[in-house]
Amino acid sequence: MTAPLLKAQSARFAALDPLLPAAVAPPPGDLITAALPDGERVAGMITKTTLDPGTPQTLWSAAKVWELHPMVGSSGGAGVDALLRRWPSIVANLSPGRDSACLSTWPSRDVTATAAFLAHGFVPLAVLAVRTGGPAPSGGPSSATVRRAVLSDLDALVASAMAEVEYSTLVGGAVLRAGAANIKRETLRRHLAQGDPVWIAEVDGIPVGHVEGWHTDSARGSWAETRVRHGRWGYVNCLSVLPTARGTGVGRALMDVAHAELLGPGTVGSFLYYNPPNPVSPVFWSRQHYRPLWTVWETRPATAIR
Repeated sequence: MTAPLLKAQSARFAALDPLLPAAVAPPPGDLITAALPDGERVAGMITKTTLDPGTPQTLWSAAKVWELHPMVGSSGGAGVDALLRRWPSIVANLSPGRDSACLSTWPSRDVTATAAFLAHGFVPLAVLAVRTGGPAPSGGPSSATVRRAVLSDLDALVASAMAEVEYSTLVGGAVLRAGAANIKRETLRRHLAQGDPVWIAEVDGIPVGHVEGWHTDSARGSWAETRVRHGRWGYVNCLSVLPTARGTGVGRALMDVAHAELLGPGTVGSFLYYNPPNPVSPVFWSRQHYRPLWTVWETRPATAIR
């Protein structure tokens, strides 16, 4: 049943957005099915993830997540709606607790599904945005200087990263958990040790922000294959500017340098996540030539689904 649905879904994705990858089989989970009014049947896989305390993922996710991977062929929003109608009765038997979520990721341009997600209590907490082509032209001068960060910058990097987490808790899915600074410290330390690019911005020698990124290959069987077409991509993991320096061009200066390195020969483009409820992010990233590819629809707690 699922193979024909995935083939038809891939064709629909290609018609919606040329940058969408082909639909692939979801990871193992609990298979659900639903019937449409015309008798057509659609399917979805529900997977459960339980995060270990103290891991980086806990800073942007609920501790328990049930994710729906729709396989709805060419039916679009009608098929998604049919699956979502089945989900509340499933959640009712789970006792998920407060630190939980139901989640589904769907192409941003498939607006036929938007009404279905909204009707069932989901909100667009994040989007995966993508851009192709070379580095964007600079948006203007900045007083900041940007360089590659080193281990001695770790304290400043942690302060910058925590500023981003604290702001994101107000406008997106981030969670300010106990020990968050230590989690960020160890994550940044690991990136620096691995040689992953981390850039720091300074004004008059004072750190005012940073950006992290690396390259990832979308290949058969990889996680990236589910989100972007095959090829080598730059990934922007975190951009943060301290509150006292926001609006002064520091973010542009950081991204000018990051793009120059991440978007070299052989790369298809770059992608990142941002929060649509953030009043700043959508405008900033649009000016950086990013546009939504996937929308992450979420309900927190899981029992908020309807």
